[in-house]
Amino acid sequence: MYREFFGFAEKPFTLTPNPRFIFLSKTHREVFAHLLYGIRNHAGFIEVIGEVGTGKTTVLRALFEQLGGEGYRLAFIFNPSLSALELLRGINREFGLAADGLSPGELLAKLNEFLLHENDAGRTVVLVIDEAQNLAPAVLEQIRLLSNLETETDKLIQIVLVGQPELGHVLNRAELRQLSQRITVRYHLKELDFEDTQSYIAHRLSVAGCRQRTLFSADAIKKIYRRSGGLPRLINVLCDRSLLVAYVAEAPQVIGAMVTEAARELRRETLRSPRRHRRMFIAAAAALLGTVVMVLVVANFFRSNPLPPVNPAVATSNPPIAFTLTSSFTRMSPEKGAAAGIDALLLLWGRDVSRREAGLTIPQALTRAAAASKLNLLRFRGPWSALRQLDAPALLELTLPGTTAIHYVALLAIDGDFARLEPPLAVTATVPVQELEALYAGQAYILWRNPLQLPIAGGHNMERGAVVALQRLLLDAGVYQGALHGRFDEATTTALVSFQQRRGLAADGQPGPQTLLALYQSSGRYGFPRLAIKTGGGQ
Repeated sequence: MYREFFGFAEKPFTLTPNPRFIFLSKTHREVFAHLLYGIRNHAGFIEVIGEVGTGKTTVLRALFEQLGGEGYRLAFIFNPSLSALELLRGINREFGLAADGLSPGELLAKLNEFLLHENDAGRTVVLVIDEAQNLAPAVLEQIRLLSNLETETDKLIQIVLVGQPELGHVLNRAELRQLSQRITVRYHLKELDFEDTQSYIAHRLSVAGCRQRTLFSADAIKKIYRRSGGLPRLINVLCDRSLLVAYVAEAPQVIGAMVTEAARELRRETLRSPRRHRRMFIAAAAALLGTVVMVLVVANFFRSNPLPPVNPAVATSNPPIAFTLTSSFTRMSPEKGAAAGIDALLLLWGRDVSRREAGLTIPQALTRAAAASKLNLLRFRGPWSALRQLDAPALLELTLPGTTAIHYVALLAIDGDFARLEPPLAVTATVPVQELEALYAGQAYILWRNPLQLPIAGGHNMERGAVVALQRLLLDAGVYQGALHGRFDEATTTALVSFQQRRGLAADGQPGPQTLLALYQSSGRYGFPRLAIKTGGGQ
């Protein structure tokens, strides 16, 4: 929308990791050096941890470009919500090896044979596992066993574990001490400081084709840094919205007041700087106390005067959904709400909810539930518009007024301007989409199937049969007219990019989980639950 106004060749602050926009701050240069050192010196295990939004995935993509030559063989597992057996099969598929129907012993034999061959050829094999904090202990133990694949002098596979700070806590468990002791290279990716934040914004503007050096005023950059806490992802969110505010005002420069307005529009508690002054903390605590009192009063009112089910035709006359949900959640723990939402999603897939484990937290509960039901789990992070575009039922993370915890609700369908939620979670099961969007915390979980067992983001390493299946899906989607020859050629890549652009996905030419989900939906052969139940549902 604002691209032409400011003369950008492309949007400078998208959330999709793009190696072209990579900015190596001081801390990013250090983690990059640690990764290269560990891999090139065959350290065996490398651990990289960092908060959400610090740029871990972007660094990994740049690493893959750096190691993309003939001397390396790379595999990337970025949805590790798998059993130990499924992980082994996923690794083998990533390396183009046989996987389906094989036992763990057979899978390891195939992998070992491949590793020995690559070692003899002088190539380094690298396995990167993203979101590793979600790995179950049994899967981590299987990963440890992979490090036993070695020669007398060298490790045959270099394993990089990447995750949020929770990964460090997981690896500190007593039962995982053998794995922890084998990690010889560790790095904690930090947030950007103010100087790097300035350079980061200038760099992305330059790559996007901006010729105006002072597009963001000094005051605007200071406010962006304070409100983002130096997290690149939040910097992107604030800069993008600030540019939109400036565009609407037809202003040639983003000033501090526009950043303040952008932050207000985003309504995101996470945009507040973690470095708060004592006075601000006391004021916030007082405001929170007042809100809690209000919530308790509202909750007591709803207990005495329960609302009838909402009719969409008169929904706007009812109290805002924030108060309705808050009144429900005051009587329900986040764990109970999450469990009800998970069950609702499993039922949409026709799965038996009685076998779901109790007493687990998100995302562990969803990870286990997906694995037990032979489903995949997509952990989605992004704006509401992108979530809507995926057109899949999801477990939403919500932030509610007067509460500090994250709450969960299952979004089952959207009909016009109204969304249908899991009924036990609210007084009403039908709520205005616009009000639900305001509570959405930017993260959701989606269950999906991979019936053709296509390797995720396998690209040119995919086996012929998998490429044929992918080409058939692209043919069904109307973006591929070539022969089903099983070669991941330029025509196949072009068709993938075209499909991704059509569906509003990251146009990287790789069959990632969101792309595969959209392709299966587009095919119409596999009976995937959909979010929109009418063509007028906002797609």
